Amino acid sequence: MDIFDTQENSKSAPLAERMRPSGLDEVVGQAQAVGPGGILRRAAEEDRPFSMILWGPPGCGKTTLARIIAQQTSSIFVSFSAVGSGVQQIREVVAQAKESRARLGKKTVLFVDEIHRFNKAQQDGFLPHVESGLITLVGATTENPSFEVNAPLLSRCRVVVLYPLSAGDIEKLLARALEDKERGLSFLSVAAEAEALSLIADAADGDARRALNALENAAFLCRPDTQGVRTITREIAETALQKKTLRYDKAGEEHYNLISALHKSLRGSDPDASLYWLERMLTGGEDPLYLARRMVRFAVEDVGMADPHALTVAMAAMNAYHFLGSPEGELALYQAAAYLATAPKSNALYMARYAVKEAIEKTGSLPVPLHIRNAPTKLMKDLGYGKGYQYAHDHPHALAAQENFPPELSGRVFYEPTDRGYEKIVKDRLFRWREYLKGLKKN
Repeated sequence: MDIFDTQENSKSAPLAERMRPSGLDEVVGQAQAVGPGGILRRAAEEDRPFSMILWGPPGCGKTTLARIIAQQTSSIFVSFSAVGSGVQQIREVVAQAKESRARLGKKTVLFVDEIHRFNKAQQDGFLPHVESGLITLVGATTENPSFEVNAPLLSRCRVVVLYPLSAGDIEKLLARALEDKERGLSFLSVAAEAEALSLIADAADGDARRALNALENAAFLCRPDTQGVRTITREIAETALQKKTLRYDKAGEEHYNLISALHKSLRGSDPDASLYWLERMLTGGEDPLYLARRMVRFAVEDVGMADPHALTVAMAAMNAYHFLGSPEGELALYQAAAYLATAPKSNALYMARYAVKEAIEKTGSLPVPLHIRNAPTKLMKDLGYGKGYQYAHDHPHALAAQENFPPELSGRVFYEPTDRGYEKIVKDRLFRWREYLKGLKKN
């Protein structure tokens, strides 16, 4: 179960396996973790591994980083995948760790891939041994640890967030794979057009493994020329990816230009231009669900409470496309775009969110006032939880003159409705309520 008991970097192994970085200086991306002063670099260089959860999408380097830490530590490393493993494997690791500590005086670092697949009981099996320091746990997961890792175990580990690689980072990895004579594709005499590499990098969507697999497939699809050189063209790359892709420029600028044009036409209340840019993207091969998601975002960011139905329309359009598919479902996107463009606009909630976040950043974790706390136990009632709470429905107009903020924020206003659309009704309503409550407090 040693972490290096995996496929050797022979030419029979997949390219993605052969091209795994062997040291931190070979790692591309993840500068926040492995760059100068990065937390993982310090742990490796100082030989001080700590229990951690590596959280990131597929192909971002979780397993690779664990292997590098293994190479640069004096601890004993073992690993297994949560897929197909259970409590018995954990017990075996614990027994080995105890023997290693007693006989060799060394700690054991355990790498658990896809740790989110372990159930609560299996995760609990690590707790006493992580707590005692018998094992240092390095878990890897693509899922949010807040939901998939038990709170007691999570509190004993540091979460290290890893991010999808940029297209530029992936292009560097692809170029390295073409040039590397020991591990890469150099033995096949492979060359690639810049546009083909850009296409593969964009299609990989941040996943280095996917990109390297596509590059290897493309290399074997090529026929050597009279000089024995295989050249990966855009067309061959598309075949390797098994899908036709948008003909955007290398940096993907046209994609971002078009989505910017659509968003700003919607914001500018121009339904004709909105429909034009929508169809430009659909015709170009854009994923219709991407466009639906952008319109959902627009509904909450730019329309907001000026027309609360906008979100319902946008979500309905997305569901309709799910149900109908193309081309019929695309008409639902047309309907949503026309509705959003002609709806009244307000970014009041968008601005309120930033004001609230700023206040929280400045004031920290202010305690909840006692009178609006829940009191499900006698102890909590004795401590004053819920004491003095005024039930709104017991008062005229369902309005009670009580403070719901912590004292430090009393009287703060974050949400300031506009005079546009439905939000004007909300603004007038809030004004009447606030005036009424002022009168109650004076009395």
